[in-house]
Amino acid sequence: MSAAEVSVRRRRGSFGRLFASEVHLVFGRRRNQVGLLVLFGLVTMLGVALKVSAMRHPGDRGGDLFSLVAGNGVFLGFAGLTIEIALFLPLAVSVLAGDAVAGEANLGTLRYLLVAPVGRGRLLVVKACALGVGALTGAVLVALAGVLVGVLLFGAGPLITLSGSQIGLGDGLLRLLLAALYVAVGLAALGMIGLFISTLTEQPIAATVATAMVSTLLWILDAVPQLDWLHPWLLVDRWSAFIDLLRDPVFTDRMVTGLWVDIAYGAVFLFAAWLRFRVKDITS
Repeated sequence: MSAAEVSVRRRRGSFGRLFASEVHLVFGRRRNQVGLLVLFGLVTMLGVALKVSAMRHPGDRGGDLFSLVAGNGVFLGFAGLTIEIALFLPLAVSVLAGDAVAGEANLGTLRYLLVAPVGRGRLLVVKACALGVGALTGAVLVALAGVLVGVLLFGAGPLITLSGSQIGLGDGLLRLLLAALYVAVGLAALGMIGLFISTLTEQPIAATVATAMVSTLLWILDAVPQLDWLHPWLLVDRWSAFIDLLRDPVFTDRMVTGLWVDIAYGAVFLFAAWLRFRVKDITS
């Protein structure tokens, strides 16, 4: 084995160990664990509220997503994503992003990480990947909570799509998984914005609040009809396009465009974070 091959293997091994350590740190923090419980609890509360409503008005079945939950619990996964995508999931990602660099700097551990033989670029990529894992975990957890709570409260079976056709339970669960993955990509892009903000300060609370405010501002701008020319360029504009997975046939145009927008945002802000982090003065 050549010296170059040995060097490559060592770099890969150190990246893997650093990534595993970062993921363990993310999920080991008590506040992040509580945040996951909150995401699960919100879906549970939504399911209970819909169950009570269905019991009080047993014959009231509309054609919207929330009305469909009463006929099939799997729809609660889609409903949970719809409810939490605007505030709670972005807030959870904002907390993770705030801790990524600013939190380490605030605790004084970032300096020790950089003293070790780990390049700043590699460290930043590890933190970006960990944010992606966090975004994926949050989205999948909400979808999974919807299935578990929904099936418990309403049962499960073939799904009636928004187009009026029927699909099998397995097909419905696959579409829910795709919806969670789609949401996770958008949340990961927001995480890259938060990662960039996190390189600008040593106060994790400030980075968290700023990232959450960016998400809220984007949603507000997206809701203003007079700014319809701006909407296609906003990160959040197509986040809810996963609902098109419940149509037959599935509408993919908005989702594909949304993925490209997410990837563009993520790449631009990850690059901006790298530019900032490579020259960042670590004072603590």
